[in-house]
Amino acid sequence: MKQSDLTQRFIPFSSLRYTTEAFIDYAIEACSPKYNYALIGPGVSQNPNQPISLREPHGFQLGGVSMPHGKTNPPHMHFTCEVFMCFRGDWRIMWGFNPEEKHTVITEGDIVSVPTWIYRAFRNVGVDDGFLFSGLGRDDTGGILWGPWTIEQARQAGVYLTEDYRMIDTRRGDALPQDVRLLQPMSDAEIAALEDWDAERMRERVVRFADLRWSHEALLDSVLPGHGASMAPVVGLGQNQSRGVIPPVANAHGMSIEWLRIPPGGQVGLHRLARKQALVLKRGQLRLSIQADDGLYTQDLQGTPTAWDSYAIPADHWRSLHNTGDQEALVLLLTSGDEKKSIEWAREIVQAAAERGWAMDANGCVAPKHFVDRAQR
Repeated sequence: MKQSDLTQRFIPFSSLRYTTEAFIDYAIEACSPKYNYALIGPGVSQNPNQPISLREPHGFQLGGVSMPHGKTNPPHMHFTCEVFMCFRGDWRIMWGFNPEEKHTVITEGDIVSVPTWIYRAFRNVGVDDGFLFSGLGRDDTGGILWGPWTIEQARQAGVYLTEDYRMIDTRRGDALPQDVRLLQPMSDAEIAALEDWDAERMRERVVRFADLRWSHEALLDSVLPGHGASMAPVVGLGQNQSRGVIPPVANAHGMSIEWLRIPPGGQVGLHRLARKQALVLKRGQLRLSIQADDGLYTQDLQGTPTAWDSYAIPADHWRSLHNTGDQEALVLLLTSGDEKKSIEWAREIVQAAAERGWAMDANGCVAPKHFVDRAQR
């Protein structure tokens, strides 16, 4: 890619555009306003005018949502993974509704992966400008199914959803044709027959920031002076090269999610991945450098308490990350694919690590070089 192409992949938080009418719940007072963002991919929005920052398929999708304290996103069901990543505030995550509602509360830095084929909802129970990022599995999510209550409440307000997922708002003068086929929700009996996830079982899918297991030798270059990055897994097999890493949520999502932190003045040296990757800067200052076809492209990102820049890194491009601030940089990485991600390091990184006694073993993990060499004699 050329530098001009790479510029289009930067998604500053200040550039995000939203719609408050992504779904039929905009007609329900308890659910509105809700600000729906699509950063990478269209998500599951039912509004054809949904603003989208980057349409290019990535194998996963990245969105965001914000709504005032007390407002609720009502029960709905997904066919691919939906992962809530709390960047600000406190959120009550609810699930089941078959008929019992179960719930947990997540706060800043917490992540929850809601299983497919169960109904879920969420409510802002914190500050008015709370914000959730959301990760959706696959390029084609299959859409969503709304619960009966949502569809009925919207209809009572004059908003209808057709079988082909068109929203008809009769309050605005939209015509409701007599022969239109309206979407029929699952019955109560069908919802009751869905798999039941009790609170204890769901707890395994809630990854608290305070409980993260950080690997300090997560990358080959972590051992180098002036580098020093560490990583913590959340969902799936990511790029962490530590031998003992076990993701808290291990089932296939179509993507991996993990935290990366870089100390002040530190970096992740030159490397590339065969998979597309998105990063969201939670905290600090970061300079991303990518080798373009026409020179070196650099992009500075910032993460503050209320704004978080993102970038979609293309596959097979050499890149490095530098912490340019005076505090730790905390980055959330989403990478396409369910397999363990294989990092190709620049030759100078491999040589520098070797000089300090470190290498990659045959399983792609950081290991003492003298043992790796001994096995290869």
